[in-house]
Amino acid sequence: MNLLISWLISALAVLAAAYLLPGIQVASFTTALVTALVLGIINAVLKPLFLLLTLPINIITFGLFTLIINATLVMLTTYIVPGCIVDNFWWALLFSLVLSIVNSFLQRVPK
Repeated sequence: MNLLISWLISALAVLAAAYLLPGIQVASFTTALVTALVLGIINAVLKPLFLLLTLPINIITFGLFTLIINATLVMLTTYIVPGCIVDNFWWALLFSLVLSIVNSFLQRVPK
């Protein structure tokens, strides 16, 4: 049940980010649900691999390169999900920051 609630809140965060950031467009709530699902799967499968491959540059930049990885994964998600449009890399970076802040806030909320 917690997974379903987390997924719905992530979809709401996607909609909120699309509302707040003019460079991001989400067609509907269904698209936001699919976007949250695809982004979650991509983060679970590809992100650890990318972090491992970019470990030296991540160490040199004190972890800031992780932001670039997150933005790249958001761009990959927009290529997969129809109806979710991110104009450029910088909007993807802001989008990933908003989602990261919302998700970190959700992790702190007692269950």
